[in-house]
Amino acid sequence: MRLKKIALIRKKLQNDELTIGTWQQIPHSSISEILGQAGYDWVAIDMEHGSINFEKLPDLFRGIELGGALPIVRVAESNMINCKKALDAGAGGIIAPMIENAEQLKSIIDYCCWPPSGNRGVGYSRANLFGKHFDEYNKEAQAPLIIAQIEHIEAVNNLNEILKVKGLDAIIVGPYDLSASINKTAEFDHLEFLNVMNKIKEICKRNKIPYGDHVVQPDNSLFENRVKEGYRFIAYGTDGVFLYNSSISPKLK
Repeated sequence: MRLKKIALIRKKLQNDELTIGTWQQIPHSSISEILGQAGYDWVAIDMEHGSINFEKLPDLFRGIELGGALPIVRVAESNMINCKKALDAGAGGIIAPMIENAEQLKSIIDYCCWPPSGNRGVGYSRANLFGKHFDEYNKEAQAPLIIAQIEHIEAVNNLNEILKVKGLDAIIVGPYDLSASINKTAEFDHLEFLNVMNKIKEICKRNKIPYGDHVVQPDNSLFENRVKEGYRFIAYGTDGVFLYNSSISPKLK
């Protein structure tokens, strides 16, 4: 089932079709269940800025999968341990933060794939139901979904080389960190930031690699603009932002 969802998202990206997901930071499976049934293709569990540990992942993944969405993980740091543990728990893919050069991305893909595609450790885990689905999972583990997060100006400077790495499915901009890296934190309308975003788009188009963004504050008009601009891997909102925006006291509105 997970293998089919990965293939469907990958096909959409390869066909220049939109795939949309959302972001979970709060460690509760009821939230996973709600987001999983909200019509998204995927739900990213945020282990970088959320308060979620590896022990919680199986329950969160089950909640997401009930609604037909694919669980993926934005790891806290792009290293072997984090990638392996997230995938062994049943993630269908990895969003790798702070990718700044091609060699770093090559290492991440190596960490995420079983041999012969990579050097990730092979074994029974929840991802293959502790051996019951070992053969099917062997196919999935050759090519989980790999999304590089571009969130530093150094990554933009190296983007041509990053996009040539075999096994990369798409990139997604981390707008807050990217803007901070040029000393324009959250100044998303600043000309310097807009120029960086346009540079990313143009390089991705030249290399025929899908590009995405995180529309953190839910905004339909901004989302529609991103789609028109060619963004195809879009994260929309976060669980905490959805909750806060919907629960503000009438006195404060």
